[in-house]
Amino acid sequence: MAQMNQVYASTRRRRVKAVSFRVGTLIALALVVGPAIWLVLGVVVRAVPHWQWNVLTTLSQGTSGGLENAVLGTLVLMAGVAVLAGSIGVLTGIHLAENGSSSRGGAFARGAIDILAGFPSIVLGYVGYIALCVGLHWGFSLLAALVILSLMVVPYIAKSTESALRQVPTSYREGAEALGMPSGYALRRVVLRSALPGIVTGLLIALSVAGGETAPLLYTAGATNNLPTFTLLHQPIAYLTYYVWTDYNQPTDVAHYVSYDAALILVVLVLAMLVTARLIVARTQRHAETSR
Repeated sequence: MAQMNQVYASTRRRRVKAVSFRVGTLIALALVVGPAIWLVLGVVVRAVPHWQWNVLTTLSQGTSGGLENAVLGTLVLMAGVAVLAGSIGVLTGIHLAENGSSSRGGAFARGAIDILAGFPSIVLGYVGYIALCVGLHWGFSLLAALVILSLMVVPYIAKSTESALRQVPTSYREGAEALGMPSGYALRRVVLRSALPGIVTGLLIALSVAGGETAPLLYTAGATNNLPTFTLLHQPIAYLTYYVWTDYNQPTDVAHYVSYDAALILVVLVLAMLVTARLIVARTQRHAETSR
C-alpha cells in the first residue's frame, strides 16, 4: 500500500509539472502574440472608418492628400534591399555554411555579422548620414538609404541562409557525390533547392524589417512629396513610415488619418510577406512529401 501511494504521489507530481509547464508556455505565447494583436487591431480600428481608396492614387500634400508616392517609394526601397542585401546575405550564408567552420574568414565574417546585428538602427542611420550623405556628398538619396537598410538586414539573411543550408540532410550531399556530381553543381542543384524555403523566408522577414524602419531613412532618404524617380543620388525618396511618424504628431485630424492609412498599408504589406513565406514553406513541404 505504501509503495502504491508513493507511485501515485510521483505520478501526481509529474502531472502537476506537466500542467504547470503547459500553462507557462501558454502565458509566454500570450505575452508575445497579445501585444502584436493589440497593435494590429489598434491600427485597423483607427484607419478603416476613414479609409478611402484614392489614398493609393493621390500624391501627398504635406499633412494631407494621399500616399501614392510613399507606397511606391517603400516598394522601390524594398526591391532595392532585396537585390543588394539579398545577394550579399545569401552568398555570405552559403560561405558560412559550406566553408565557415574551416576558414579564418568564416569566423571573422560570423563575428562581424553578430556585431552588425547588435547595432541600433538609429546609430546606423546617423553613421550613414555622416559618411554617405555628408562625407561622400550623396545627399538624401535612394542609394544612401539602400546601403544603410542593407547593412541592417544582411545579418538576418546570412543567418537564415546558413541555418537553412545546415538543415539539409547530409544524405543529399552524399547522394550527389555518389552520382559523381561536382561539389559546385551539387550545391546549386540539390542543396540550395532543398534550402530554398528557409532562404526565401529569411529574405521576406528581412524585407519586412526594412520596410518598417523609420530612423535610418530619416537620416539617409530624407522625405519628398514627389513620386520616386529612380535617381540614385541627390534625390530624396518618400516612404510610408515617414508619414506614420510625422503626421501622427500633427494637430489636425486630416494628418492623423494619413498617418493611420500609412500604418494600415504597412501592416498589410508585412502580413502579405509573412503569409507568402508560410505558403512557400508549406508548398515545398507538400512537394517533398509527395516526391518521397
